[in-house]
Amino acid sequence: MTELGSSEASASRFRWRIIVLGVVVLLAFGLVAARLVYLQVVRHEDLAAQAESNRTAVVPIVPNRGLILDRNGVVLATNYSAYTLEITPSRAGNLDETIDQLAKVVDIQSRDRRRFKRLMDESRNFESLPIRTRLTDQEVARFTAQRYRFPGVDIKARLFRNYPLGDVGAHAIGYIGRINQAEKARIQDTEDEANYRGTEYIGKLGIEQSFESALHGFTGVEQMETSAGGRAVRKLSSHAATPGDSVMLSIDIKLQKLIEEMYGERRGALVAMDPRNGEILALVSKPTFDPNLFVEGIDVENWQALNESIDKPLLNRALRGTYPPGSTYKPFMALAALQLNKRAPSVIVNDPGFYTFGGHTFRSHEGGLGGVDMHRAIQQSSNTYFYSLAVEMGVDAIHDFMKPLGFGQVTGIDLNGELRGTLPSTEWKRNAYKRPDMKRWYPGETVSLGIGQGYNNFTMLQLALAQATMANGGVRYRPHVAKAIKNAVTGAVTEIEQPPGENLGYAPRNVEIVRNAMVAVNKGGTGTRVFAGAPYTSGGKTGTAQAMSLGQNVKYNAKALEEHQRDHSLYAAFAPAENPTIVIAAIVENAGFGAAHAAPIARRVFDYWLLGDYPSEEDLAAVQKGQASAPIGKPRKAVDVPLAAP
Repeated sequence: MTELGSSEASASRFRWRIIVLGVVVLLAFGLVAARLVYLQVVRHEDLAAQAESNRTAVVPIVPNRGLILDRNGVVLATNYSAYTLEITPSRAGNLDETIDQLAKVVDIQSRDRRRFKRLMDESRNFESLPIRTRLTDQEVARFTAQRYRFPGVDIKARLFRNYPLGDVGAHAIGYIGRINQAEKARIQDTEDEANYRGTEYIGKLGIEQSFESALHGFTGVEQMETSAGGRAVRKLSSHAATPGDSVMLSIDIKLQKLIEEMYGERRGALVAMDPRNGEILALVSKPTFDPNLFVEGIDVENWQALNESIDKPLLNRALRGTYPPGSTYKPFMALAALQLNKRAPSVIVNDPGFYTFGGHTFRSHEGGLGGVDMHRAIQQSSNTYFYSLAVEMGVDAIHDFMKPLGFGQVTGIDLNGELRGTLPSTEWKRNAYKRPDMKRWYPGETVSLGIGQGYNNFTMLQLALAQATMANGGVRYRPHVAKAIKNAVTGAVTEIEQPPGENLGYAPRNVEIVRNAMVAVNKGGTGTRVFAGAPYTSGGKTGTAQAMSLGQNVKYNAKALEEHQRDHSLYAAFAPAENPTIVIAAIVENAGFGAAHAAPIARRVFDYWLLGDYPSEEDLAAVQKGQASAPIGKPRKAVDVPLAAP
């Protein structure tokens, strides 16, 4: 009985174990079945998409960047294809050792290493970064043969930006460079994020920056089937990229190059504009720079040479250089006097060679000009006449008249970064200074405003805009560099719409009085020698502006001053006088009298634009040295002069 009871107890336990095990197995199969239902039914679409994503890769197709052309179709910015040697730091192991070994296969200079390090600091370590660009075919072949030795290193075919004319027009054209972290963050917050996937470059300056959206184009995509190791097997689908549109400028690049040549080694700026529509014909800032240096990241030596130069070649003097306008301001003062009924053109003012106000003596022509009316005051550039006029008008009346002309204002040109300059007023001074005694406007400070000195500080773009407005009878157009957009797909050219001209309401008679006096400057005044023999009539005004203040009893002596302390040479002009099609505002820094340096450049610009003449080699050399007046030698025809050196 004992053995039977024991057997039954064992069998009972065994049955319970079988039952428990069966329940466990059923639960396990139930869980597996539930998981399968969850994965196959509930998450089917999500997991299918992940599987497809693991099997395929979406690769962005970077669009070709649009071209930049001048008004005559000359290519100013283009693209070319070349091979680059690139490293993905996260896959390359010891970077220093990798680069040392690469240098035995491909020529890698110390500047390449420094640029790569800087790119690493600006990028994420899983991004592919160039260590060498524009490889030769021999270098490509040598690396390809030893590719297996370098994990994380690849050769890629990329498009490079190129500026065929080098430093000509660089400040207006601008350049592109690699997208930095700040630009990436800005793009990520916009609807352009998808369009910049795969893009490594962006416009940094000039037209390249201002028209980035048009030039960039639209990124395409390519769906590739990949192996388990991530290698592309075949193309599944493709949506081509749309190339960027071309931007056509109003600038005549041959004229631009001529002006830059005429400046030679001198510093300065010149803006040439069509007063009838605001088109910029030339936007010169000297010295200039080669934008090709920046495309792949400028090396330390070149950057230091540009950034630390006392001549500041990276400064766009046409937009960001602010200067006192000197005597080029006088015609606008005369127009203000006429419009505001402050002084009739026939009023005679005695010019004894100085002007006294509040116990202070202000210099004018040595020996004086005697009695001068408005016409002669402009023609002979009488300081005394305009000193007294400024006092009669007052600083705020001057400010309110000059502001609509564009002085001390942002012009709205289609290039970024222009400075406002300073158009003084009592309100301006209250806001500009902190000390109570400095906030007050003193009557004696108004005197120098009449001759374009004192607190006056403007850009050459502002002076050109004001001159264009006067030449155009008081109708002001917004200055612009970009003229049209050429569609990359259809080839259609669309003019860029500009706002209509604004009529400032000047009385035609008043404009005519001032313009006639400016014509007299070039016929019997300070511009006479420069425009001798010109087959057209022009109007202009020379100017000499102080780069540093001198005491009223201190006689100016250029030879006793450092070169950067000497007076600036200015000239503002329009031609032809009867129906102006071009105006100019020019400054040659620290060069002295306007008639000796700035005006001769303007004469050659007018000859080019109106006559199709290009200076002779002899004449060009004389202008560069500031030793020219009227053209010398036989001028060449502009169409016969090659744009680039043969």
